Amino acid sequence: MSANIKEQRGEKPHEDELRPAKAGVENLGAIVGQNIKRLRLRRNLSLEAVSKLSGVSRAMLGQVELGRSVPTINVVWKIAHAFDVPFSTLIATQQAEQMRVLRADQSKILFSASKNFSSRALFPFDGERRVEFYEIRLTGGSTEQAEAHVTGTTENLVVVKGTLEISVGDETQRLSAGDAIVFEADKPHAYHNVSKTEVVAYLVMSYVEPER
Repeated sequence: MSANIKEQRGEKPHEDELRPAKAGVENLGAIVGQNIKRLRLRRNLSLEAVSKLSGVSRAMLGQVELGRSVPTINVVWKIAHAFDVPFSTLIATQQAEQMRVLRADQSKILFSASKNFSSRALFPFDGERRVEFYEIRLTGGSTEQAEAHVTGTTENLVVVKGTLEISVGDETQRLSAGDAIVFEADKPHAYHNVSKTEVVAYLVMSYVEPER
């Protein structure tokens, strides 16, 4: 955070909430920041109001809006939940094409604070979606805790490499390569890699249409 913001607010983002933004033609931090600001202004909310709704510090939100840092996966989920929008809304660019190739070397990848968990979007960011497709990776022996998503959200996951345990509430299921699972993700859940090597899985997130 810049010195002037620190002085004005007397606070700073927690080091686990963000990582420095890297320069690029399509910087993910800048995209997330633009979308947060767009949604916030559309709903006539202050940074303080969004902070209270999401549980993310005002200083953190301000830094992300300016595109100076890329938030972690959990922080993006918290903000999306506060706005009651799909995750992809916050990482979407405003372009739409009839056909689009998503090159591997141009992928947008978000990491957990520990860097043990990563999520790569396998769909174009051209607006709000009710279904999203991701490749997720989890290092050997590590666990990723996920907060509850928007009410009605479901996850459909298939493991392609390694052995993964999914815990939702008091229930845990173990999946080997080729196994798939569908579960309600609008409650806290966890992914645990019980393999010594990296787990690779593909995940489809489905959201219900919100009531107007």
